Amino acid sequence: MPTVIALDVSLSMRRPVISTGIDASQNEQLTRHHLAVQGIHTLLNYLQVNSKLEFVSLVVFSSLYELICPFTRDYDSIRSRLQMIEERDKTCIETALHGVNSVIMSEWGNSTACQVILITDGNPGVGAMSLGHSLKSLHVARENPFPLPFPFPGKLSVVCIASQQDAGLSQGLPLYQKLVDLAGEDSGVLVPEGSLSKTSVNNCFQKLAETNYVSFQGYLKCGNLGSRIHLSPAPMSYTKRTDFELVPGMTISKTIEICGFISVSDVGSPNSISRHLVLPLPTEKTPSMQGVVSLEEESDAEDTSDEGKFASFCVLLHGALKVENMAALCLLQTDWYGFIYSWADTKKKSNLMLTVLEPGAYVVPWLGNFNHLGPADVVSKNVEVLAFPIKPTEKRSYSQNAPSWIRQVGLQSDIQKILRHARKLPEKTQNFYKRECTLLPTNLHYDCAIQMGHVANMLRKPFSRELKNNITPIKSAKFHQDQ
Repeated sequence: MPTVIALDVSLSMRRPVISTGIDASQNEQLTRHHLAVQGIHTLLNYLQVNSKLEFVSLVVFSSLYELICPFTRDYDSIRSRLQMIEERDKTCIETALHGVNSVIMSEWGNSTACQVILITDGNPGVGAMSLGHSLKSLHVARENPFPLPFPFPGKLSVVCIASQQDAGLSQGLPLYQKLVDLAGEDSGVLVPEGSLSKTSVNNCFQKLAETNYVSFQGYLKCGNLGSRIHLSPAPMSYTKRTDFELVPGMTISKTIEICGFISVSDVGSPNSISRHLVLPLPTEKTPSMQGVVSLEEESDAEDTSDEGKFASFCVLLHGALKVENMAALCLLQTDWYGFIYSWADTKKKSNLMLTVLEPGAYVVPWLGNFNHLGPADVVSKNVEVLAFPIKPTEKRSYSQNAPSWIRQVGLQSDIQKILRHARKLPEKTQNFYKRECTLLPTNLHYDCAIQMGHVANMLRKPFSRELKNNITPIKSAKFHQDQ
């Protein structure tokens, strides 16, 4: 998943470190900033070997923040930028988190799970910009609310470049712990073990990488065919929130089973938790693992290093879904589903993707209950087979055709139309604010004028400002009877 590294570049990060052991023998004058940069190199080295598809961005902060390197997979470009960072003034953690939110929301939106690694010296700062002052004013009404919890599914890891005997750390550690508690999602604080040195900092960042970037390897099954797969990025645990309960720690099963296939046009663009690349892994030919390794029997001595010479179920599935323009409905866990489909970022290259839906069997309204889906050829001839999306029996004024939000293209075109009108205000006021019934075009359905008149009447009532819920639409037939 995308990662933002937020590096503290305040003056306190330039404090020298008393070197011991190997560092002292090298007569090298180290600062906390040097150790932080060394730790970032360790993290990038780990990603380059184990998680090459991760996007990483670098942000530096003091009393202000600055985006040094936008999201990229070119880790060498981040390494080069690290060498050109200069020190600034004092630490402000709240400013750093506002900057992180801005960077992630502008690039990924509020639906993509991201990781935030905040690197500081453990000093909470002083004065109005200190972490303690920010946490004390959490519940105070202000123009710019506190940036936690994140507006996106996010995990915060705070790395304190400080010795465990540091007086500033003992004062700041409870505050940073409260900070990660606000972030939730298994967030945590890490401090190097033992004395502060290159070795202890490298071990700390190595532990961070091994904990936060655990790869997901599972098994994709379809009938008697299957393949070991790798999902990138690894799916995070999900907390299901309902009106009466909270189910934390929901995880995807290691065995993902395909239930059936459906046209991509029928799936549309449903609400989802996350999206992942599905990458094939070498699959053993054993009774417990039903993957296809080769079309012919191989001898034990045969070289299997060239994966292109062997049949792969993932390649077969990808090609079939791409040619037929279909998606595979798959079971991720009990009453938890997702769609696997072919997605192309360019005309020449396409990938096998998994979209993880929210838990539940009724999460895509126009498809109905997933447990009731089945092949059309087994339906009785006397039963009408309806196409998706199924239209409601009542003809709403806002749904003359398929709702535009079902398909991404329709949603984008609607937003672009609003923006075009907004740029031409006040000339386009009549187009931008079509609120009055008298301004409605004559070709609109009569229900539109009825419902808008009902809403206008409700808003004119004295208690309208006290309404906390949406205004319920009225039935057209009942409206005529009342008149």
